[in-house]
Amino acid sequence: MPSSVIASYEYDAAKSVLTITFTTGRIYAYEDVPHAAYEAFRFARSKGRYFNEHIRDLYRPTELTEKPPRHEAQVLPFKRRDEL
Repeated sequence: MPSSVIASYEYDAAKSVLTITFTTGRIYAYEDVPHAAYEAFRFARSKGRYFNEHIRDLYRPTELTEKPPRHEAQVLPFKRRDEL
């Protein structure tokens, strides 16, 4: 059953890192997630509920979402209507 909050996920067993991509586009890596917790998440009927109850506040997250480059606002000189 698709999740309304979790778009995708992957687990790195060698590092015990669960990476979750949310439907908002934000990506977080949760460190030190045991394989058993990942398996329970994987087979959970509601991944969003399982995440909220068993992962979100128990494992340290690192946001991996790439932030778009910040653009400085361009200031244009003021022109009166009769100068246009």
